[in-house]
Amino acid sequence: MGIKTYNPYTPSRRHMTGSDFSEITKKEPEKALLVSLNKNAGRNNQGKITVRHRGGGSRRKYRLVDFKRRKDGVPATVIGIEYDPNRTANIALICYADGEKAYILAPQGLKDGMKVMNGPEAEVRIGNCLPLSEIPVGTQIHNIELHPGKGGQMVRSAGNSAQLMAKEGKYATLRLPSGEMRMVSLNCRATIGVVGNAEHNLINIGKAGRKRHMGIRPTVRGSVMNPNDHPHGGGEGKTGIGRPGPSTPWGKPALGLKTRKKNKQSNKLIVRRRDGKTFK
Repeated sequence: MGIKTYNPYTPSRRHMTGSDFSEITKKEPEKALLVSLNKNAGRNNQGKITVRHRGGGSRRKYRLVDFKRRKDGVPATVIGIEYDPNRTANIALICYADGEKAYILAPQGLKDGMKVMNGPEAEVRIGNCLPLSEIPVGTQIHNIELHPGKGGQMVRSAGNSAQLMAKEGKYATLRLPSGEMRMVSLNCRATIGVVGNAEHNLINIGKAGRKRHMGIRPTVRGSVMNPNDHPHGGGEGKTGIGRPGPSTPWGKPALGLKTRKKNKQSNKLIVRRRDGKTFK
């Protein structure tokens, strides 16, 4: 997937870049695998805003992606690679030998006509999904389960992959994209390869309107508000925030405050945190 630039016929076009969609081979989505996606603009079931700066955006349908990959021993053929507006990665439409169709995350190097398979008997090949117990040490993997049968939860965004570092006892040790070293049960499944669309992070949005199309509303800095609107507000000219550390609009500590519970059960499975430290 390459990056496309534009002629600067407006100021916003000058630095804007986009994807050239060279990996995309199928334009229309599979209707049977689409469901409606209702907008909530960051509001909960009471109508209260729980996530700020959300709203508007282009209408889109959700693609039912198979993160579980539990149809074992049945080979599937890749029909096409599609764009998915709900994620950074592209998705691949596959058709199993019995006629069932499904979407999977498209890894780098997956092309139309290639075969993929799930299960312990599958080969260690791009796009195949196997239990960690059957994957050789050193392999690049993605779409990794945290609990057997729950479906892939880790390493699903564009260009990311984890590496299987070791296998010992009931657990495999993985190096995640953040640098964290974590143990996962050998019964959990993962897909071979690196998630495609790796150049996604090089795209320059270019203008505010493009962000609005994504459903993201403007973010105003607290330091330019009035004191009754934000703890950072007030003062003559460009003053500081007037307090020891940055705060949320409700006066709670922000930026750097650790929110992970000290006694979280999964602490014992994290061998090394992404900052290089270990849980004691």
